[in-house]
Amino acid sequence: MHIFITGATGLIGSHLCPFLLHHNQVTVLSRNPAKANALLSHKVHAISDINLVDFNSVDVVINLVGEPIVNKRWSAKQKKIIRDSRIDITQQITSAIKACFNPPHTFISGSAIGFYGRQNSDFIDESFDNPHDEFSHQLCKDWENAAIAAQSTQTRVCLLRTGIVLAKKEGALSKMLPAFKLCLGGPIGNGKQGMSWIHIDDMTQLILFVIEHSELSGPINATAPNPVSNAIFSKSLGEALSRPAFMTMPVPVLKLLMGEMSDLLTTGQFIIPSKALNHGYKFHHSELKSALNSLV
Repeated sequence: MHIFITGATGLIGSHLCPFLLHHNQVTVLSRNPAKANALLSHKVHAISDINLVDFNSVDVVINLVGEPIVNKRWSAKQKKIIRDSRIDITQQITSAIKACFNPPHTFISGSAIGFYGRQNSDFIDESFDNPHDEFSHQLCKDWENAAIAAQSTQTRVCLLRTGIVLAKKEGALSKMLPAFKLCLGGPIGNGKQGMSWIHIDDMTQLILFVIEHSELSGPINATAPNPVSNAIFSKSLGEALSRPAFMTMPVPVLKLLMGEMSDLLTTGQFIIPSKALNHGYKFHHSELKSALNSLV
């Protein structure tokens, strides 16, 4: 197969590409093709302009690109950067697919569990239809709509509503580890907010599973089947590091430091990956303890 992927040098993409290269031709979009080849492999065809791609020759599109959502405080300017980095490229891909006479049969586009907005302690899955209307929901909704427009009888569109991806050297876990290693980690606020996580190994394998299973389409929760509260997550991470985890972060302090972006940490959701489970995906890391032990 010929697979075209954006965001290939990011956390998920860089772990996914080695698997894609086993039996496929892989084209990646990168602002720095030389760097992409150095990081991923000389076997990938790295380009800097999406107009160089003949989508009639592409079988699968995997769209993972996007400005990190927690890198900078959410000013109006930063919100626009976050939105544009996701929606503009998705609209370009959709337009290219719709213009094809032989379009890709699968378009897998990134999204996030932020689509659901902040929720209470109820466990929810892809059938949930009462999202909380806030920035994360509007961002994911518009992002998904840009991708869904490519759907046709020839092209199925899959929307990966990704949770907190746990990996060794990148992502959310790498930001947490320094404080926890210094015995300064602990729950945020009352710690009751949901944390829906997924191990990087399951994240990559789930994408490969979606490629292989043509019956899957629409929203797919990319989360482990056992979400936990922030308090349990903090305790589990402390235990994995053999460190105490009792230093509570007051919500007002976090809001002062991060502004509106702190909502991502002080609120949450308990998400269940019903579609993946119902279609037979077997998680390698379904329990948080084993996931953390494998990483730290």
